[in-house]
Amino acid sequence: MADHVIPAPQVHVIPTEGGGTFPVRRVYCIGRNFAAHAVEMGHDPDREPPFFFQKNPNNLDPSGAFPYPPHTSDVHHEVELLVALKSGGRNIPVDQALDHVWGYGVSLDMTRRDLQGQMKKMGRPWEIGKAFERSGPVGPLRPVADVGHPDHGHIALAVNGEPRQDGDLNQMIWKVPEMISYLSEYFELAAGDVIMAGTPSGVNAVQRGDVMVASIEGVGELTVTVV
Repeated sequence: MADHVIPAPQVHVIPTEGGGTFPVRRVYCIGRNFAAHAVEMGHDPDREPPFFFQKNPNNLDPSGAFPYPPHTSDVHHEVELLVALKSGGRNIPVDQALDHVWGYGVSLDMTRRDLQGQMKKMGRPWEIGKAFERSGPVGPLRPVADVGHPDHGHIALAVNGEPRQDGDLNQMIWKVPEMISYLSEYFELAAGDVIMAGTPSGVNAVQRGDVMVASIEGVGELTVTVV
């Protein structure tokens, strides 16, 4: 095999609670998957076909620090369940989807809301608002053997001790098995893929110096400081 003409990019990994790391291949994010959040964003909460956007693997950041990004004055927090796959395929049946899950974690989908809004008005992709550096703070992943497959449980986020987001995983419009099955109809899923499963209502702006504490019952807690 020919030598690389540039240094090979580093494989991006997420730590796991039991030791070792989880290498990330792709990051899929579902939009408006909690009815109350759909309403607060100005959309109909009725169950419509799901839609996804993507972040980059190296956007996921376990450091506990979120650098306030450039070219924005309106950065929002979104707490989400992260689903980590150990295998994949095409056209995965819903009743077999959870067989492909390695584990779960707590994550944040940080969003340059002003830039995302501009892109929406222009009919352009959202990546400038979603896929910037370190836009996906994430905690250690926990294997299915420890946490099972959480389909209910409190999901919340507080900023400087003030409750902001509050919901339950059972409020997800599209459940984890359905997300995996739907994605596999359009993409070939594989080990290392992760899915960020949507956020409850209460998204709001953060400022430098703020401390965000995100938690999902039975999965874990994540503390991130805006720097």
